[in-house]
Amino acid sequence: MKKLRVTIAQLNPTLGDFEENLKKAKEALEVAEKDKSDVVVFPELFLSGYPPEDLVMRLSFLKENRESLEEFASLTRGKDTVCVVGFVDSDEDVYNAAAVVKDGEILGVYRKMFLPNYSVFDEKRYFKPGDKLMVLKMGDVRVGITICEDIWNPVEPLASLSLGNNVHVVLNLSASPYYIGKPSLREKYLSVKSYDHHVALVYCNMVGAQDELVFDGGSLVVDAKGNLVARAKFFEEDVLTVDLDLEENLRTTILDPRRRHLSVSNFDVVYVETEKPKEKVEELRGRVEAIPSREEEIFKALVLGLRDYVRKNGFKKVVLGLSGGMDSSFVAVVAVEALGKENVKGVLMPSMYTSKASVEDALQLANNLGMEAIILHITEVFESYLKALEKVFAGTERDITEENLQARIRGNYLMALSNKFGWLVLTTGNKSEIATGYTTLYGDMAGGFAVIKDVYKTDVYRVGRWYNEWKGREIIPRRVFEKPPSAELRPGQTDQEKLPPYEVLDEILRLYIEENLDPQEIVEKGFDKEVVLRVLEMVRRNEYKRRQAPIGPKISTRAFGRDWRMPITNGFRETL
Repeated sequence: MKKLRVTIAQLNPTLGDFEENLKKAKEALEVAEKDKSDVVVFPELFLSGYPPEDLVMRLSFLKENRESLEEFASLTRGKDTVCVVGFVDSDEDVYNAAAVVKDGEILGVYRKMFLPNYSVFDEKRYFKPGDKLMVLKMGDVRVGITICEDIWNPVEPLASLSLGNNVHVVLNLSASPYYIGKPSLREKYLSVKSYDHHVALVYCNMVGAQDELVFDGGSLVVDAKGNLVARAKFFEEDVLTVDLDLEENLRTTILDPRRRHLSVSNFDVVYVETEKPKEKVEELRGRVEAIPSREEEIFKALVLGLRDYVRKNGFKKVVLGLSGGMDSSFVAVVAVEALGKENVKGVLMPSMYTSKASVEDALQLANNLGMEAIILHITEVFESYLKALEKVFAGTERDITEENLQARIRGNYLMALSNKFGWLVLTTGNKSEIATGYTTLYGDMAGGFAVIKDVYKTDVYRVGRWYNEWKGREIIPRRVFEKPPSAELRPGQTDQEKLPPYEVLDEILRLYIEENLDPQEIVEKGFDKEVVLRVLEMVRRNEYKRRQAPIGPKISTRAFGRDWRMPITNGFRETL
């Protein structure tokens, strides 16, 4: 039986840390050697980290990147496993590339042919596309090499690899950013692709986070029938080895001969030849990890995004304001899960408007999590602000100005703690608030990382409930879920005074931001015309705030930030 043993090195690189990335690569290679693998495949641009963005415009970066590839090649000396590793190639231009390395030699380099330039991707700014296929010939086994977008392109290069060059297996080195539901979508898509082309697919996805992007891992292998053979872990590093039955390709073609008379060969082909796969005494069956539920996906993506941002930027501890409300409670549990209770500091900053219940809930949460809680009152400072502004404000009524002063005092407190102790400030605003401007610039928006900026308020509640169930006890106090959301900046204040109910608001926002629907289309789905127009005007009017907000993990198909590029100065109004 013709078999190919493949090791997937689903690893978490740090952008620009070539030494650490090489160390990880060496460890994965040792696992592949121990497993007697024929091939080990690494993620897209693994040696450099992804996405390198404007670093690829630095010749010093390109030089160190090349040196790391040569050092990696030296690590393979005396090893039997063929390595396919992502790096930045450069000669007269720059390419997103994969090197084929074995026994100390760089045998060939494949250059990514299809460069994504949508959503968070901007690869045409940085790379030149390749124009040649690469086929690794291991005796009579033919293995095609692709990088990320190559496999998502509707036709090529998979058509030419399978129908023109009769490959048995296609490797795909990927760095696929996460969004809710993408693991299931990705698997369905790759399954159809493998069956359509009658080839096995080995998909190696990056895991980890880089700034606002989260890479969920979940690497997988599907056979020529589209059946799942193996699936790696989600949101953590994993090295997975599996045997592929290559006779499945022939069996599939015999039973479904539609591709028998098709021939597609639109590109030149570079062949790289190595020894044929060794005979295997025992078969390694694929391990299949479970796909997380929607709530678990969201939570683990936020945990990974925060953990990597803190770790990779050299921070040790974080600090956040604890209000006793849902958002700060949820950010606290994410932080403790990501960093450990000893590395999370919660600060209660009550005013004359803060309810007793809010203080009790915040302290109970901190106690349940085992994290330190600091109490810093703001009433005296607030009153001193009012006294200092008394003459200037004479003859005016109290309004949002005085409310925002309280938020900004709290922001100053947190930033002072950050400066003094080196703690990273976490902001607690959710996507619903950031979309509509229900946040205070230089107040609750002040900080270094916005953990839930891409999480709607309704999802904060959903995932918060899931978290308590997952832990098997009430960590976020029940009263936090039950009381009306409020910033508590004046007596009796609630969010719903200025915003529609969150169930209504969040769906309008989702349809507008992520589905890209026009106002009329949203109204036709059953929403009140005036409410829709009011919400969309809030979104338009608050673009200037969002431009000044800290970054946070992207978990939706369209997050504020790198894939939302609306102008601030904007005279266009969407009407009905």
